[in-house]
Amino acid sequence: MSRALPKYNKRRVAIVGGAAALALTGAVVVNSALAGEPGKGGAADARTLAAGPGTITCPDVASRLPAVPASAKAEVDRNLALLRTQIDEANTRLVKTVGQGGPNFVQNAILGPLKDKRVSTIDRIALSIGRQGTKPQGLDALAGCTLGAGGTGAGGTGGAATQAPGGQGNAGNAGGNGNRGNGGNTGNAGNTGVGTIACPDVASRLPAVPASAKAEVDRNLALLRTQIDEANTRLVKTVGQGGPNFVQNAILGPLKDKRVSTIDRIALSIGRQGTKPQGLDALAACTLNR
Repeated sequence: MSRALPKYNKRRVAIVGGAAALALTGAVVVNSALAGEPGKGGAADARTLAAGPGTITCPDVASRLPAVPASAKAEVDRNLALLRTQIDEANTRLVKTVGQGGPNFVQNAILGPLKDKRVSTIDRIALSIGRQGTKPQGLDALAGCTLGAGGTGAGGTGGAATQAPGGQGNAGNAGGNGNRGNGGNTGNAGNTGVGTIACPDVASRLPAVPASAKAEVDRNLALLRTQIDEANTRLVKTVGQGGPNFVQNAILGPLKDKRVSTIDRIALSIGRQGTKPQGLDALAACTLNR
């Protein structure tokens, strides 16, 4: 009886050990499968893998304004509300694009366009105040925003996360897991480098320019040309980068925002000495000719 007991114990240990090994193997297989396959949660799963996209924060403009004339208050308030909306939209886009883009995706496709929109909106605030009082200076310094808590403004690695097998891509938005780089994008799946950017001509659509406004108008017309040249240069330098909307989000969108601001300055310059031309903002959008 005493000699049979060790044999029984050995068999019991063997059975229990085999079951534990089988359970452990199953757990490893399941975990490996979960790591290599996207979950049903979509963006939520991507955010988990990417350790969260962070939050965009921008300098407060309202607290930096001088006394706002009563006649300008409605317009200033409207543009302050627009600044808040722009930040909300940028944060929403940040969440929706987790894992996309190249090493500078967040800067190029989110923070850069947001800054351009804010420059235009802040300019309108300053001009509104300036019509009835002293135009505030230096507000454009408040246009730039940053990405904190879980990501970097340059599209860096964000919070460290376990990357799914096969995710050899870039360090895109908040970790950029799951992308295999962007060099293989073709057609409309990124910047193929084909074509040039073309924009509507503004000079030919202007009314007679007062002599006192000519220098400022000419300066802004030259700036419009420079903006197009810079966008075309950027188009060449970013060949192969980005997702399906890279050119629109990182080049054409920011270019439009810059043109809106510049065209507004042209219209205001003319309007100070004559009738302000209307509808020029319709000329701001540009296209990519392939």
